Amino acid sequence: MDLFAAETIANLLPYGGEVNYYGKMVDKLHADYYLKKLLTDIAWKNDEAIIFGKHIITKRKVAWYGNANYSYAYSGTTRHALPWTKELLELKAIVEQHTTTIYNSCLLNLYHNGDEGMAWHSDDEKSLGKDSTIASLSFGAERKFALKHRETKEGVSLMLEHGSLLVMKGTTQTHWLHSLPKTKKVTTPRVNLTFRTMV
Repeated sequence: MDLFAAETIANLLPYGGEVNYYGKMVDKLHADYYLKKLLTDIAWKNDEAIIFGKHIITKRKVAWYGNANYSYAYSGTTRHALPWTKELLELKAIVEQHTTTIYNSCLLNLYHNGDEGMAWHSDDEKSLGKDSTIASLSFGAERKFALKHRETKEGVSLMLEHGSLLVMKGTTQTHWLHSLPKTKKVTTPRVNLTFRTMV
């Protein structure tokens, strides 16, 4: 069954990259199902990072799945990919169909509530290759997603809905930073799946 709408959405960025927001691409019944499975079946671990020489363990949890035992290094730590689950393969196939891109890995983030977020960054690790496409599926609490141009500081933001798809491609990671701001208004969890292509 095709859970996704076929229409494509205009570029949200004024220049220097391409970000398309498809809105709710998975209906609520299936989105609720996937959220429950992701919360219970994924091998979640607290994220770790080396920031200014200090070892930080975050409240936010992460998991890394892929085609092979890829290693993925960021913020001073290295992760190794776990084999795909049935649900992740289902979601990967649907995302690939609508983005016409093949992905070989997925980094998942679990934000328990609005106290957990992500600071300004870009997904420009060498292991991803230059100008690679990243497809982001969101399940659970609606959260604000913000983008900021590295040089002009011009900003764009939107709310990522339960069951929605956002795609970043082209030179987006070169010229733009993105973040998930913290908020006291959100008290329920959000799971974010970022499908990637490792080189």
